[in-house]
Amino acid sequence: MHGRVEGARACCAVPGCDEPGEFKAPLSPSGFDGPGDWRFLCLEHVREHNARYNYFEGMSPEEITEAQRPLAGWDRPSRRFAANGSDPPPAWSDFADPLDAIAARFGRRGAGAKPSRFTPDERKALSVLGLGDDADRHALRRRYSSLVRRFHPDRNGGDRSQEERLGRVIEAYQLLRKAAAFA
Repeated sequence: MHGRVEGARACCAVPGCDEPGEFKAPLSPSGFDGPGDWRFLCLEHVREHNARYNYFEGMSPEEITEAQRPLAGWDRPSRRFAANGSDPPPAWSDFADPLDAIAARFGRRGAGAKPSRFTPDERKALSVLGLGDDADRHALRRRYSSLVRRFHPDRNGGDRSQEERLGRVIEAYQLLRKAAAFA
């Protein structure tokens, strides 16, 4: 049965009742401090308890109406989704039609989108370095230097666990420094 606590061994909390207390019932309505205190009741007494329960007790008619609104509780402000790890959105000014800009954001190139100046391998190398399509030679060199300083064992206190990542960074830089986009 719904609400029954499995393995309950205590008797009902109502004085004089010898039935097993298998159902949780709150002593008082829970507040913002937590779930509150519970007592265990038998089926008959938990039904009596539930029949006396009134959620709207102590509320004014306006508060009751507000609580019964279909969207009650959904009008709280929400946080923005994090954009960490995703590509930056395209510039709206690069597109004549807003739908083309939305399509470009999700990887489909629209008619008004600018083609990438990098090959697919070069774009993968840019992602290894954490750079976008708008990177220039100066940004490439600066990012490469900072990553080498971070991952090289001579610079990070002898931590050799990042050597594989360092190898990928060096390989990506070697590919990109010869790219036609940086010529």
